[in-house]
Amino acid sequence: MTTLKILDGGMSRELLRLGAELKQPEWSALALINSPEIVRQVHEEFIAAGADVITTNSYALVPFHIGEERFSKEGPALIRLSGELARQAAEKAGRPVTVAGGLPPIFGSYEPENFDPSRVQDYLSVLVENLDAYVDVWLGETLSLIAEGEAVRVAVKDTGKPFWISFTLADDEAQVQGGEPKLRSGETVADAARWAAGSGAEALMFNCAKPEVMEAAVRTASAIFKEKGVSIEIGVYANAFEADADDSAANEGLHETRKDLTDDAYSRFACNWADAGASFIGGCCGIGAAHIHTLAGVLRGR
Repeated sequence: MTTLKILDGGMSRELLRLGAELKQPEWSALALINSPEIVRQVHEEFIAAGADVITTNSYALVPFHIGEERFSKEGPALIRLSGELARQAAEKAGRPVTVAGGLPPIFGSYEPENFDPSRVQDYLSVLVENLDAYVDVWLGETLSLIAEGEAVRVAVKDTGKPFWISFTLADDEAQVQGGEPKLRSGETVADAARWAAGSGAEALMFNCAKPEVMEAAVRTASAIFKEKGVSIEIGVYANAFEADADDSAANEGLHETRKDLTDDAYSRFACNWADAGASFIGGCCGIGAAHIHTLAGVLRGR
């Protein structure tokens, strides 16, 4: 029987809540530079809230955010620090906590058109090499197209560690109203699940999209895996962005978050995802420790 695992939530707004400075272009990488103790505190608060999995704060440790020169000179040390902080928090937990090595979209969030297959391994290899000593599993997250997932598979294949892939979904009004679930590239979730079925990934997840579009993606992936006869976990961690957040690039600033997406409301979505077949459930941007605490209690109490 599949065991439910609780993921952590979004890092950036929890960093802000605890007093860290965030600004573009460095974004959450700035906390590693100026206030690493707050990064560790965020990990610890998610664990206290019930998370079984925490993800390294390595999302912004790419040239897109910190620049080519800083990535070259300081990137390896910052990447290692993100791994160290997550590992310290996990070891302090007093219970098993999995550390996922976060591997972001190298060329920008929600920007599949910028993907460069000729350069992607140059950057992913630095992340993998410097996180490897600290993580239990790899998590390629907020990926907008299948080729990004394949790039992560290639980057981690020689580490001997399992990997999970999480795609971000198109979540415009047509998708919210029940259109065929798609990645932000326009590729279908069905095709992404078919790729995952042959990739060796241990989990296929969907993140950084509205909660309303997640259940259809879970059901689609579950049907494909059943058809293929493969056993792959399915996960969801949605964001709390306001409806107009897609009007600008994901990387441009701090989007407003939905007032209606309380911890109770988010937990109701989480129950639907679990019923649809998701066994990894957490949160992305704007989903904080309070949300995780509530959904962990609700899901484990069912």
